[in-house]
Amino acid sequence: MTDGLKKAWAEVVQPLLRRPPECQVAALCCRDGEDGLEVLLITSRDTGRWIIPKGWLMDDKSAAEAAQIEAWEEAGVQDADMLPQPIGTYSYDKRLDDGYENPVEVQVFRLNVSQMADIYPEARERRRVWVSPEEAAEKVDEPGLKTLLRNL
Repeated sequence: MTDGLKKAWAEVVQPLLRRPPECQVAALCCRDGEDGLEVLLITSRDTGRWIIPKGWLMDDKSAAEAAQIEAWEEAGVQDADMLPQPIGTYSYDKRLDDGYENPVEVQVFRLNVSQMADIYPEARERRRVWVSPEEAAEKVDEPGLKTLLRNL
């Protein structure tokens, strides 16, 4: 493919094929640690990169409730006080099975965690770690999430 065709594909055709952003919800799980505020990171199942628990909206659940369910399933957050309004959003491109990337906007809800479980649905599929917000910002890839973490 010539450079002109590549440029036309990337700048004209691909944007026309992009879907509108889909919405996900995420749980920014926090606790008071020995050295101050800590946040919970987990690994993604596919690449093993560091993320926060997140997932799709659920029928008959508010966005905040869906975020809390994701925190349980993906990270074992058993008991937490949840703020009902999102503390912010970030965007990323989710790679689909067909190779395309789909834009996703993530609403982030803060959970103040008081109890964690050792046995939870995705315990064998993910690792989890509590770190300072600054260290978490260094570990995650998404620029908007980095900003949210640094603003804690």
